[in-house]
Amino acid sequence: MSQSTQPVRRYRKYMLYLLLAGCLWFVLHLVMITVDGFSDELHKADVAVVLGNKVHPNGIPSIRLQMRLDRTVQLYRKHYFSSVLVSGGVGKEGHDEAKVMKQYLVKHGLPAKDIIVDSAGNTTFHTMKYTKSLLKQRGWRSVLLISQYFHISRSKLAASRFGIKKVYSAHAIYHFEWREFYSLFREFFGYYAYLLKSYR
Repeated sequence: MSQSTQPVRRYRKYMLYLLLAGCLWFVLHLVMITVDGFSDELHKADVAVVLGNKVHPNGIPSIRLQMRLDRTVQLYRKHYFSSVLVSGGVGKEGHDEAKVMKQYLVKHGLPAKDIIVDSAGNTTFHTMKYTKSLLKQRGWRSVLLISQYFHISRSKLAASRFGIKKVYSAHAIYHFEWREFYSLFREFFGYYAYLLKSYR
């Protein structure tokens, strides 16, 4: 082996190690997201925060959103909270997710007076920002986040970065979809984007 090729081989070896380390961290982090998401932290809270998702053009919540709302109904009936914040934006389908969420919950027995609507929750960041102001306004201290399991870690991160001290979680009723793999892939990068984000 000539001396001129040794640095190239060494560089390639280091790059391979770096790539393998990155792949290992990616897999481990996805495992952590999954375990964290399925490991519910059920405690009584001042308010449940239900994060929005797609509403179909006919005004019916998507399966993912229905699973979040059905879980909310379950936990409300078990008295884990007495108030619910539904948060979502207006999707490309033209529906206000938060209002559709409230209608669904009322239809399934929750009193309208116990449901707070946030129609500006276009992202998890905006939902948690509004949640922080709501807690301050009402003197509340604790929240119970409800979303799909892969979304829980990033939601808890955003809540804690906004200074919410007591953050509990419950994953939506599980319904397998092939796009879960894409969702997990996206959450890996989303988590670190939120980790580096400014929360001022």
